[in-house]
Amino acid sequence: MIPVGYLAKSSCKKPDLFELPNVMDIYSVSSDVNDNFADYGDYWKHNGYWLFDSPAIIRMVAQENSIDLQGSKLFYYEAHEVEFTGKEWRTFFPEKFIPVNISAPIGKKLEGFDVVTFYCGNAPECSPLSCCYLAKELHVNSHCLFDSFEEAETSLNIGKFEGSEQGPYRIFAVYSVDWP
Repeated sequence: MIPVGYLAKSSCKKPDLFELPNVMDIYSVSSDVNDNFADYGDYWKHNGYWLFDSPAIIRMVAQENSIDLQGSKLFYYEAHEVEFTGKEWRTFFPEKFIPVNISAPIGKKLEGFDVVTFYCGNAPECSPLSCCYLAKELHVNSHCLFDSFEEAETSLNIGKFEGSEQGPYRIFAVYSVDWP
């Protein structure tokens, strides 16, 4: 797994129509079901993985743009070194001209593993476990994530994500971290 950055979520609440009693909240990487703190791409403070190098940069973006971070949850992500096209695993890289200088968190708690689409190749797009309700067919934890990397990888390899959103797909380790 390689470090890819941080993101703050303004909401992780499970939608009322999400009919999985074991799912308490949504910790997906994408913002389809749980909202990012802002539509941050317009601010151009993200790194080459389209996430943030540190919580301090997220705070700076919020302060400069009058965005309230009160109640937001902070996440740190690592990604599998390769992405799945639906047929093969291949290497991916950050955006060439956007620097990456990720500060490692002091403490982190592994919450699970998400599978995220990257059809355009740069920013996280869809987390099919939550946005396409694949969680109804696959075993997920209380955060709508896989408990293990192996579960995510096997589900991709045997075609469980076919017919959801178009890939390629990347596996992310999702960590909750405390705001410094």
